[in-house]
Amino acid sequence: MKIVVRDVPPRSAWALEQAGVHPLLARLYAARGVRSAGELDDALARLLPPATLKGAQPAAQLLADAIARQARICIVADYDCDGATACAVGLRGLRLLGARHVDYLVPNRVVDGYGLTAPIAERVAAAGAELLITVDNGIASVQGVRRARELGLQVVVTDHHLPGGELPAAHAIVNPNQPGCSFASKCLAGVGVMFYVLTALRAELRARGSFDAARQPRLEPLLPLVALGTVADVVPLDANNRRLVAQGLKRVRAGQMPPGMAALFAAAGRRAAQASSFDFGFALGPRINAAGRLADMTLGIECLATDDTGRAQELARQLDAINRERREIEGGMREQALATIDAQLDAAADPPPAMAVFDASFHEGVVGIVASRIKDRLHRPTFVFARSGAPGHAHELKGSGRSIPGFHLRDALDLIAKRHPGVLLRFGGHAMAAGCTVERTQLATFEQAFAQVASEWLDAATLTRRVETDGPLAPEYLRTDLVDLLALEVWGQGFAAPTFSDQVQVLSQRLVGEAHNHLQLKLRYLGQEVDAIWFSRTEPVPAQALLAFRLDVNEWRGQRRVQLLVQGMQERA
Repeated sequence: MKIVVRDVPPRSAWALEQAGVHPLLARLYAARGVRSAGELDDALARLLPPATLKGAQPAAQLLADAIARQARICIVADYDCDGATACAVGLRGLRLLGARHVDYLVPNRVVDGYGLTAPIAERVAAAGAELLITVDNGIASVQGVRRARELGLQVVVTDHHLPGGELPAAHAIVNPNQPGCSFASKCLAGVGVMFYVLTALRAELRARGSFDAARQPRLEPLLPLVALGTVADVVPLDANNRRLVAQGLKRVRAGQMPPGMAALFAAAGRRAAQASSFDFGFALGPRINAAGRLADMTLGIECLATDDTGRAQELARQLDAINRERREIEGGMREQALATIDAQLDAAADPPPAMAVFDASFHEGVVGIVASRIKDRLHRPTFVFARSGAPGHAHELKGSGRSIPGFHLRDALDLIAKRHPGVLLRFGGHAMAAGCTVERTQLATFEQAFAQVASEWLDAATLTRRVETDGPLAPEYLRTDLVDLLALEVWGQGFAAPTFSDQVQVLSQRLVGEAHNHLQLKLRYLGQEVDAIWFSRTEPVPAQALLAFRLDVNEWRGQRRVQLLVQGMQERA
C-alpha cells in the first residue's frame, strides 16, 4: 500500500480562510478542488435548475395531465436504498402535489430480477394503472417499456444509470446521463432525479394555476430522504449533490424527517440530532438495503413512506433484524470466498489482476457486499457469483462486481460481451459497480475473459492500493471539538472524508472484539499518547510506522477522547 498526500493549492486555501472558513476546513476543501466560499453555499437557491435536466418538462406535463384527470399512477421502484428512497419521495411528492391514486410496485430481486421487465409491466397494467413511472431504473428496460406501451400505459422513465445502445421508447425519459442532456451534474442518484421531476411538476402545476407561488406545496420535507438515498448509493458528491445532502442533514438534525427515518436512527443506536453523512451510508442505508437483499423491499419503502409513528418503529425493528441476519450471511460468505481465493493463490505470488468467485452456497442478495469486501482486501476488480433463485433459471449465475480506480467495470463487461457473444446474458451498471448474469457452463469463459481485460487495462501502479490523505495533522487540531466540526460537514464518494497520515510510535497493541479480529493500539503522536483502532486487522504493527487514519471520538463513562481510526500503513515513507 502506498500513502499519497493530496496537494493543497495555497491560493484556494488562502481565499477560503479569508472568507471566514476555519483554517483546517479551508485546507481540506482546497485539497478537494473547492476554490471559493461560494462553492460551499448550500442554499436551495444554488441548486441546478430543473429546466436544464432533459426530459423533466415533458415528464412534468404528463404527470400534471394525469393529476388533472385523477389517473392511477404506479411507481416501479428498485430494491436498493436509492430505489426505496426514490419511491418514497415519489409517493409523498405526488400526493403532496394533488395525485389521489398513487401506488408502487417493487420487483423481487430473486424472482423478478432488475428493472421494468415485461412481466412487471403486465402486473402494473393488471392493477389498473394508467401511467407508469420508474425510479432508479428503466433506462435499459427496452422490452419492459415496449410491453407497457402495448398495454396502453403512459411511461415515464426516471433513472441515473448509464444508457445502453438503445433507449426505451418511453413517453418521457429523465436521466442526466442520457444523450443530449446538458444538466451540469451527471452524478444525481435516482432519488435526486425523482426530486427534480417533482420540482418541475410543481412549476408546471403553478403555471397552470393550480396554486400560486405563496401557497405552493413545499417539497423541502422530502430532502432528508433525498440525502439518505444519495449518500447510500455512493454517487460522487459534486457541489449539487453536496447541497442536497447538506439540506437533508440540516432537517434531520432539527428533527424534521419522516417517522421511518427517526425510527431507523433509533434502531441503529444513532442520534439524529448529530446526524452525519456517515450515518446515512453506514447505519440507515444498510438497514434499508437489507430488505431488498434478503426479504422484500416493500418493508423499506413502507417504513419511509408511512406517517404512522408506531408502524414506522415496528418496520424499523424488522429492518434492523434483517440487517443482523444479512451481516451473519455476509460474514460466512466472505470467509468462504477468501478461503477459496487463498486456495487458488500461491502464498508468495500477487493475486491475478481480476477476481471472480463462485460457490453453490452463496446467497445472491449479498454477493455485491462480499465482492466489495474482497476488492478492498486484494485491491482487484472482483465479481462474486451465486446461483439464481428465480424459477426456471437455476442454470444461471447472478454476479455482482466492484472495481478499483482506473478500471471501468461496465465498459469491461461491454468488451467481454463483444469478444465473447453469448457469455453474458445480461449486464449493466457503473464504472465502480456492475452486475451480470451468465450461464453456469460459461463461468470459466467469463473468468478468463475478465482477467484478460484486466491484464490489458491495469498496470502495476494501478494495482497498488493508494490511500490519499491530507498529510500530517497539526498538534492544535487533535481535539474533540475539531472532530465534531469535521463530522458536521458533508463527506462521501468523490469528496472523501478527512484522512491524515504521519509517522507514529507504537507503544502497545492487542487484539480485541468477540472474534479477536480488531487491533487496538496505543500510540505516541504529536508528543502525546492517543488511542487507535484498526478494524479487521490481526497482523501486528511495527514499533515505528507511517499510518493513515481518520479522527473519531471515543466516549466512555462520560469522558470524550480523540481516537484514531487506522485506514492503512506504509512501513517506509
